[in-house]
Amino acid sequence: MTFSPRTWVVGEIVTDAMLNVEIRDQFNSMFDAWTTYTPTFVSTGTAPVLGNGTLTGRYMKWGRTVMVFAQFTAGSTTTFGSGNLSIGLPVAGSAGSTPGLLDLQCSRTGSVNFAVGRCTLPSGATTTGTCWWPSVSTIGDWDAWTATVPWTLAAADIVRVYGVYQSAT
Repeated sequence: MTFSPRTWVVGEIVTDAMLNVEIRDQFNSMFDAWTTYTPTFVSTGTAPVLGNGTLTGRYMKWGRTVMVFAQFTAGSTTTFGSGNLSIGLPVAGSAGSTPGLLDLQCSRTGSVNFAVGRCTLPSGATTTGTCWWPSVSTIGDWDAWTATVPWTLAAADIVRVYGVYQSAT
């Protein structure tokens, strides 16, 4: 729903306008266009610099459910800073619980190589938590996303974050 539902009163005469607002408009909001946003690119260490890379995002929100898609494309002047990397969310996650996990995918330009991983979502988060990739050196281990994990990204390599989580409001 896009807003709180109406509290109906006993004996109230229900009009077509009321039904349009309470039923039709709420239902139609599920088919609206996605809302664009510009995600942040952050690190637990020194800040990364997007340079000539790109970072785009879009999301759809129904009540407290958020569906999100963000795409980072490395540029030739992008630097990754130090520490674990994460991507900003369009809407803060719910507080007091873990609102969910997001899927993560990285593809290399000019190669068939790709990796899939997961991002945690801490309570009340405005960015993804640690984004985890399967280790390329130790089977069964996972490594946090850094300047060199899942591999050293080159210009035009792409990282996508997508999924559904519970928002704070």
